[in-house]
Amino acid sequence: MKWLDRFKTAEWRAHSILLTIIAAAVIIELISVVQYWYAYQDTHKAVQRRAESELQMKELEIQKILASVESAIDNSVWMVERNLSQPDSTYTISRHLVEQNPAIVGAAALFVADYYPQYGRWCELYVTQRADGTFEQWQMGGLSHDYLNRTWFREAMAAGKGYWSEPYYDESGAKMMLCTYFAPIRDAKGQVVGLLGADLSLNWLSEVTNANHIFPSSYNILVSRTGQLIVCPVESLVLKSSVNALTDQTRDTADDHVGRQMLAGKEGNASFVNEQGEKSYIFYAPIEGSTGWSMAVVCQDREIYYTLRRVSFNFSLLMLAGMILMGYIIWRAIRSIRRLNETSNQKAAIEGELRVASDIQMSLLPKIFPPYPDRKDVDVHASLVSAKEVGGDLYDFYIRDEKLFFCIGDVSGKGVPASLFMAITRTLFRNVSAHEARPNKILTTINGTLAGDNPNNIFVTFFIGVLDLPTGLLRYSNAGHEAPVLLGAGDLSRLPCDSNLPLGALEEWEYTLQETVIKPQTTIFLFTDGLTEAMNASLEEFGKKRMMETLKGQEVADPKSILDEMAAAVHRFVGDAEQSDDLTMLAVRYTKEQQTALLDRSITLPNDVGTVPQLNDFVNEVCQELQVDSKTRNRICLAVEEAVVNVMNYAYPMGQEGTVEIEAAANDERLKFTITDSGIPFDPTARPEVDINAPVEERPIGGLGIHLIRQYMDSMNYNRMDGKNILTLRKKLIK
Repeated sequence: MKWLDRFKTAEWRAHSILLTIIAAAVIIELISVVQYWYAYQDTHKAVQRRAESELQMKELEIQKILASVESAIDNSVWMVERNLSQPDSTYTISRHLVEQNPAIVGAAALFVADYYPQYGRWCELYVTQRADGTFEQWQMGGLSHDYLNRTWFREAMAAGKGYWSEPYYDESGAKMMLCTYFAPIRDAKGQVVGLLGADLSLNWLSEVTNANHIFPSSYNILVSRTGQLIVCPVESLVLKSSVNALTDQTRDTADDHVGRQMLAGKEGNASFVNEQGEKSYIFYAPIEGSTGWSMAVVCQDREIYYTLRRVSFNFSLLMLAGMILMGYIIWRAIRSIRRLNETSNQKAAIEGELRVASDIQMSLLPKIFPPYPDRKDVDVHASLVSAKEVGGDLYDFYIRDEKLFFCIGDVSGKGVPASLFMAITRTLFRNVSAHEARPNKILTTINGTLAGDNPNNIFVTFFIGVLDLPTGLLRYSNAGHEAPVLLGAGDLSRLPCDSNLPLGALEEWEYTLQETVIKPQTTIFLFTDGLTEAMNASLEEFGKKRMMETLKGQEVADPKSILDEMAAAVHRFVGDAEQSDDLTMLAVRYTKEQQTALLDRSITLPNDVGTVPQLNDFVNEVCQELQVDSKTRNRICLAVEEAVVNVMNYAYPMGQEGTVEIEAAANDERLKFTITDSGIPFDPTARPEVDINAPVEERPIGGLGIHLIRQYMDSMNYNRMDGKNILTLRKKLIK
């Protein structure tokens, strides 16, 4: 019995051990199955993420090139419209497009039938660059190239906006595989009379599409909006078959669904089995934009799960693979956490840098209001709200020689590139206007600098005004910017502005000068398109009509109140919608008041420096009558003498006789001397400041007299009116 008991006990133990081993084996097997299942799912998701990432990356590369072509055409079509009376000018515009855009191999302007009788029924003015770098231009339309009956021409004309053609092989012009982007050309009545098109070479598509595959045997395909194959592994099918011709090589019904989804512009993934029984996965997504293209990545199942399936045949290898996989997952998790931390730190650093950049950008602009609290002739207020951390809008103003120089601008684009361009433009404005008072010359100089080195085709709309504070004469020049609004007593109107190109568009452009007289108590309201194009949640724009309605009733308000009311109106309209563009406003109110006149005298002298004693007697008498102290009187005499002698020496050429009229006028605040002559134009205020601390041998000849005038008088102002030089010197009277 004891032996039997021992036997039973041993048998039970053996069974127990066996059951334990079996249970352990089952548990281990279950663990391996679970591990395999999870590994399978993770692998599939990883492949999906990589495929989606590859599609996004390649989509961005393709979009970048397509967008550059669209931007170039959209920004050039207005020049064709402006010169419709001179059809041959389109050759110059088309050549410029080809020269400035490496992706564009040819450009053409196509017009409706019989639009230019001298060309006959067809007028297709085409320019292309050959392989040797030479340009060739000709009228390509005709019976052999009847574009009027081509589907792409009719569809592009009917679209009335930007349109991408289906890819094709061009045998007439560039002689390569192309895709053409068209923009409508409208006449003065707004009718579409033709198309401006750019031929984009598609030779780069195959290279971009099939670079850096997920797996060695994976491949990509690219289809047009009609299903035409643009890029695929079977070269004989390119431009000759539709996506269905490629999917017909499979025996799985899923391929029909994929083809329909791609043609519908959808994104997703699916699996299919080919005629050899091999399973593959396809990931597809549309190319955003107006082309209607769609791209897909195809990966083979056996290649994706090769390693996983091999290790599954052996239990021990499976466990080892599980441990390795676990270690790999842990390593990846740790690395992902590290990357996440690094990304978070980088994001925080970038945000900090953007905040600093925003502070630097805003520090370039005047931001203390009111800027001139001691002046009674002008009041200025401005505001700038960027859509991003940094933006491309700008404004600026300052007073030099009794002239208020002010400007407002809007750089194309947003973000850091626009902010850098904005900073450059503002710096150029300050530097150029420091020694030039004519707005058109300031714009021409700035434009020459910006357009001379502008590889990214960034441009800026810009308005410059120079308000002569003593007289109210406003001289201004516009570079494609919105015309300001004038608010007077019971009056609300737009300032007439010539149509000029934005800065940076064309280097040799000459800007026009305009002028008008601003009445006292008139406000000049300037703004960027971020005001009129502010959109609410329904994508409605604020518009110029609402802007003008908001300005009604603000004719006598101060600049700050006008800007506050306009900002509140925009906020009410936009609501909670995200700001889509930078919003900048600038208001300049001319508030000159008449003062009590105390004195008004004048003297006329010949241009002979020998008459200076008469001038000094005249100035002394004026100062004594106004009870000016002796020190100030001596300084005024010296300043007026220097100014008059300058006129005598420079306004009239050697040997030419002329006169100089000196008028002294005073009110209860200031003494003013107005020096008028009929000599040649001569602006002493344009002379740069003299560095009196520099060694004598390094100083330029002359300029010390102007320096003394600026030191001894409160202001010096020059104007050329009615063929006369008018120089005004002012000195505040101490009561």
